[in-house]
Amino acid sequence: MNVADAMTPRSELVTVELPGTRDDALEYLQDGGFSSVPVVKVEDGVETFRGLVSRDSLIENPDEDQLALLLEEVPTITGEATIEELASVMLEEGTRRVPVVDGDLEGIVTITDVIHAIATDDADGETEVGTVAARRINATYAGTPLPVAERELYYADEPYAIVLDDDAEPAGILTEVDVLEVANVVEGEARTGDSLAADDDDWKWESIKSIGNRYLPTRNVEIPTAPVAEFMTEDVVTVTRRKTAREAARLMIRHDIEQIPMMSGNELAGIVQDTHLLEALDER
Repeated sequence: MNVADAMTPRSELVTVELPGTRDDALEYLQDGGFSSVPVVKVEDGVETFRGLVSRDSLIENPDEDQLALLLEEVPTITGEATIEELASVMLEEGTRRVPVVDGDLEGIVTITDVIHAIATDDADGETEVGTVAARRINATYAGTPLPVAERELYYADEPYAIVLDDDAEPAGILTEVDVLEVANVVEGEARTGDSLAADDDDWKWESIKSIGNRYLPTRNVEIPTAPVAEFMTEDVVTVTRRKTAREAARLMIRHDIEQIPMMSGNELAGIVQDTHLLEALDER
């Protein structure tokens, strides 16, 4: 399968044009809930891809209004490249979203597109997850106050924590999404920029901090102090080490999740994340 078969084509993409302002990008990110927006420049009717503007860039440069100065150079790939080549690029560059460029911007391809390709037999999915799963597992205690657990996620630089009960047995899973769903914005001391959403807006920019491809609450949000057990997902999807990458990919798509605990009998043996499924395709 080629990238062109998996990508979102240019006809379905929203882009922003140079010259432009941060508000042009912000509007797209707010409306679509995306992590970045492609930026193009049109001269004499010819469109040229210039880079991406991300939430991260807007947050880190709150006083910069010119779109050209917020641009990030990013890796690109051609539509003729294989899904396996794409997986290598994503792993090497640590990115989950790659513009497809061959002179012109042809589309965008994401890690979710790769997971779909594995799940639908369009990419190799026969690798057993036990060969790519991480053995080091991020965990927290069910009685931990949620703000403390949020800091644990932040310092571990992980989007999840396996929740352990009083007997140190897995009782559920807590993800960044769980935290964000209950976080409330409060007054912050730092200046966040005039383009940021107000406290009564539906989507609050200042409640988010970009951590790679993920977003965690910053100090100017208020998180309930109740224990993690009240917010975790108890009915956790799991796999065994003999399950294939394809079976794991199908579970991720079906349940809209990015990581699956790996069990050995009743014991927690590892974690399978979507990036680990990329490793099963990596041709490096």
